[in-house]
Amino acid sequence: MYIPVAFGKHRLNTAKTESTLVEGWCHFTSSADPSLVPPEYRLVLCDENCTFESSCDKDVILSVLSVLTDLLSLGTGRRIQYVISKGGSEALLQALAAAARTEPPDLSTLLPLLRLLARVGQRDRKFGLKVQKAEATDIILSLIRRNLGHHLHLIHCLWVLRVCASNVTTGTTLGINGAMELLFKVITPYSKRHVRTVRAAIEALAALLKSKSNSRRAVNRGYLGGLLRLYQDWHHNDVSNNYIYIRRGLLLCLKHITDIQLGRETFLGSRGMEILFTSVQDCLSCKNLDPIVNTVTHILRKCYPKEPLPVVTVRSSYSFPLPGNAKAEPSCEGSEGDYESDGDEEAEKDLDNEDVESKEEDYDLETDVNKLRSRPVLDRPEEELGQYEAMCPELSHDFQELESESEEEKTLEDRTERLPSALCHCIPSATSAKHLNYRWRNQSVTEAGPDPGEKDFKVPLQSWTKKEKCRWDQNNEKRDIGEAAQGVDSCEEEDPARSHALALRPLPKDAAWYKNMFYPDCEASINPSPGGRLESSDIVTNLLEKHQGDIPFHSPRFYVAKAKCVKSILDYKDLAFPDFWGHQPPSYSKPMLERKYGVQRDKVLDDVRRLIQPGDMIGRTVFDLDEPSNSSPGAPGCLTFFSKFESGNLHKAIQVREFEYDLIMNGDVNSNQHHQWFYFEVRDMKLAVPYRFNIINCEKFNSQFNYGMQLVMYSVKEALQGRPRWLRAGHDICYYKNHYCCSATAGGGVRGKCYYTLTFSIKFPHKDDVCYLAYHYPYTYSTMMSHLDILEQNRNLKKVYWRQHTLCQTLGGNLCPLLTITAMPESKKRDDLEQFRNRPYVFLTARVHPSESNASWVMKGTLEFLVSSDPIADLLRKCFIFKIVPMLNPDGVINGNHRCSLSGDDLNRQWLTPSSQLHPTIYHAKGLLYYLRSIGRAPLVFCDYHGHSQKKNVFLYGCSIKETLWQAGCLVDTAVITEDVGYRTLPKILDRVAPAFVMNSCSFLVEKSRESTARVVVWKEMGVLRSYTMESTYCGCSHGLYKGLQLGTQELEEMGSKFCLGLLILHLKSLPCSKKVMAQAARLLDLEEEITDRAQRSCNNSSLETDDEPPCVEEVDYNTDSCSDSEEDFLELDQEIQECLSWVEGETEDAGETMGQACNSKALRGLYISSQPASNSTALPLRSTALGVYSGFKSSPV
Repeated sequence: MYIPVAFGKHRLNTAKTESTLVEGWCHFTSSADPSLVPPEYRLVLCDENCTFESSCDKDVILSVLSVLTDLLSLGTGRRIQYVISKGGSEALLQALAAAARTEPPDLSTLLPLLRLLARVGQRDRKFGLKVQKAEATDIILSLIRRNLGHHLHLIHCLWVLRVCASNVTTGTTLGINGAMELLFKVITPYSKRHVRTVRAAIEALAALLKSKSNSRRAVNRGYLGGLLRLYQDWHHNDVSNNYIYIRRGLLLCLKHITDIQLGRETFLGSRGMEILFTSVQDCLSCKNLDPIVNTVTHILRKCYPKEPLPVVTVRSSYSFPLPGNAKAEPSCEGSEGDYESDGDEEAEKDLDNEDVESKEEDYDLETDVNKLRSRPVLDRPEEELGQYEAMCPELSHDFQELESESEEEKTLEDRTERLPSALCHCIPSATSAKHLNYRWRNQSVTEAGPDPGEKDFKVPLQSWTKKEKCRWDQNNEKRDIGEAAQGVDSCEEEDPARSHALALRPLPKDAAWYKNMFYPDCEASINPSPGGRLESSDIVTNLLEKHQGDIPFHSPRFYVAKAKCVKSILDYKDLAFPDFWGHQPPSYSKPMLERKYGVQRDKVLDDVRRLIQPGDMIGRTVFDLDEPSNSSPGAPGCLTFFSKFESGNLHKAIQVREFEYDLIMNGDVNSNQHHQWFYFEVRDMKLAVPYRFNIINCEKFNSQFNYGMQLVMYSVKEALQGRPRWLRAGHDICYYKNHYCCSATAGGGVRGKCYYTLTFSIKFPHKDDVCYLAYHYPYTYSTMMSHLDILEQNRNLKKVYWRQHTLCQTLGGNLCPLLTITAMPESKKRDDLEQFRNRPYVFLTARVHPSESNASWVMKGTLEFLVSSDPIADLLRKCFIFKIVPMLNPDGVINGNHRCSLSGDDLNRQWLTPSSQLHPTIYHAKGLLYYLRSIGRAPLVFCDYHGHSQKKNVFLYGCSIKETLWQAGCLVDTAVITEDVGYRTLPKILDRVAPAFVMNSCSFLVEKSRESTARVVVWKEMGVLRSYTMESTYCGCSHGLYKGLQLGTQELEEMGSKFCLGLLILHLKSLPCSKKVMAQAARLLDLEEEITDRAQRSCNNSSLETDDEPPCVEEVDYNTDSCSDSEEDFLELDQEIQECLSWVEGETEDAGETMGQACNSKALRGLYISSQPASNSTALPLRSTALGVYSGFKSSPV
């Protein structure tokens, strides 16, 4: 294809023109001697009969500029990048200098040059430096001064000024040379004249103010107050919203000025908060004004006066004395700088944000091959490993009991056989009765399960059939309780001070609904004691008799027995009802919450209203761990809060309005950070009233709460009515940066740390109910310990080998259990015992981070499947010996920590050099792994179960040398670096068999910052190829069967059992197996594959989707101090320039129409034609912008 642009007698091919034009143009502009231009370029740059010295040079230049303009206005930005790579920016700048030197300046050449400079320069990251090198800043300013009275020429100059100022260093130079003063001569109060010029000047000023030195200069010269007055003027007079971009441009100027502390102080002193807050109220009802509303919201949030959290100290209310000389004084990690000062005048570089982020990410990758290679070294004396032999009795057990079982074992076995439902655990699949989750798409919200906040709150009853129900024989259960009580007695013998009575949290004093439900004839028997606590055990006994056995693998009696052994810092006296009573998952999964448009800005504006209109503020403290005497619990008209129970976390609650509360989470023990997990009780609520809760000291930069995740709620009344379950709850949920910070006093000398707010609203289902709210489905230490007892006492003794040891004692004095699970040998014969002892090991751990309760639910699914009677589980036990530490951080879980143990350390960063005193669970787990490796029995698979707060789906992190080096851009010599790719097998298997698992989310990179994690240390030091971290989302899935659904405990438990299935398939693929095992596995796996395939076909599979996050209706800004507007501005500028070009060809007089506003193109044509110097001039008029916000022009001369 040819472009019909003639150079003498020649026509140019499009594919070759671009390169030839650019290179020839560079030669042309850098040389006055035509002999230096290569012969092949002369064809393009001149006619056959012309030379550069002839009078046709101007025509040649104009022709070249015209072709370049045509080329660069078509297609994508790739052409512009090609021009930049060939030195196009430098050539254009040199041409600009040459054109500007002529007297008078040749506008026919100058204007096309300025347009090209604006188009090319905005995408040249080094354009600012090139401008300075070419000494073009003075030229641009000189052109602006000359054309202050000629608006068409001035607009072109302002475009280039704006592009130059996008580089902070160049912008600073322009500011020093008086650019801002020039612009304020152009920017005028509201007028319908010269609005294009005013817009261009305002946008150029906004670019200049990105420089902090320019912002300081603007403040010192009083420009901030002038900008506020200008904004007010344009806002009040632009009643038809025709000049949105002028108003937004003024706001961008204010936004950049307020990036510095001096600007924020001046803004507040000029009543900027009141002015913008009042003005934005007029814009909220019009969606077309969103650019204004969003920018105002950014400014208000940023300029809201910083203040410390309303607590005495941000350190945890709990402290624990550490052994030895260890200090618990961790600093505030992740500090974002001192908000009080911006520092000295600093040199600012023009860096692309994406490049910086990618460079930092790649920089974190480990590129030292020697460090990536396995290095089996001990971190302790070898003789210490002998202590772990006792934790592996399976390697030396003679199994004499296979021939002579005791009567007690037979009785227990008989009981187990009479209760097949207790452990009859088929691998959950999407087609089972419990997993018809895909059906919600065809149901109404009510059918799929309503939001607990809805008025009717009709929750479907769980159909607890005989197959699903774990029925307990009452006599046997009493016997079991007796056995459990022996454990309690032993706890009390070891520590008599621990002997205390645990009481269930009291019901409301006015518990009419409870009385009517259970004791209609004897109300007095259930009145609480004067102290408000239910001291009578008869109440609990009556409750248990009415509701016993409803929840599989859970017994309230077992829970109480185990809870009495727990050692907590506060010495808890209360049991949270949900942990005591148990959780039965609903028969449906809830869709991810659809984000309400504008919810975040509405919440921010509500926060600002507190400052502007404080009249309705209450400010009453209703709960405080630090100063209980200063709180006002039970005050009329307010909720009552409580969190002093196992895994509970709530530091302080403040009633700010009648139905609004600010909540502050407690930091991790011996720490002043890690505020994220919450779990607390609330009571005395009213019916059908939306209560708003603001958790104001969150620390993470991002959260799935902005992408459809909801918190969970448990209603005591619902539980007593037969629906004991945690449900996803809450509406108007968002997560954003707030104005609170870590002061020096509260932070122990560390200041500048910023906090984030999680805000949500809830309508409670019943009046005067007792409800519990939590970050995610709680799973306490006592729950785990009672669960282990139930599994052990109800397993099939003939088939399941189960041993529970104590790995170690924690800092807080709690026991850390270690489980060994495999299949019993078929007989005492030597071959059977040898097969038993030679089974490969699988080592599983979980809950190293206390708030990752989803990891415990996945582990629960794994454990229940491993001891079940499922044929696949039976085969799996014959293939592996499982070593499992179900909770690596019991102390953190018990005391409501988010991430750390009692030492204040993140235990998953201690695997390199764990301390036997401070990190005993990590030290001994690693020691056991060392021991297995020392006897040649290193695990085939190691997996640490975790939860992920910022991603969807379930996925694995693994370790690969080659993938890490490739990602870091290193050359990989495959002849030298060899690697078994078997680490990818298990993730690929899980991607097929587990509905919640997504292979595309997996990563096998080794980062420097993760070198001390379990995954990396076990891979390096133990030589375990398949060493993984399994991350489970708190939210839901973006792919596959569960796409669009939030994961519940049932789906998490399913993931645990599917992980087991994946291990079996891995064994069959990776290790030699007997023909018998292979045949049995083939029959079982064919059936499982058929079920999985049928389920996958029945849903709308969208595996081609690659985005981790679904599109959000409203763009979410997590960092208040930044607003990404540069790309949008570039697109606007491109549109203006393109429209300018269309006018030279006389293409259209149509009115552009968007955002509901029409432009008068005829008026604009008259406006710019009248300003042209002569009829034969090449100066080009501009038509209306694509967004059409400048309608209403008159055809009077500019």
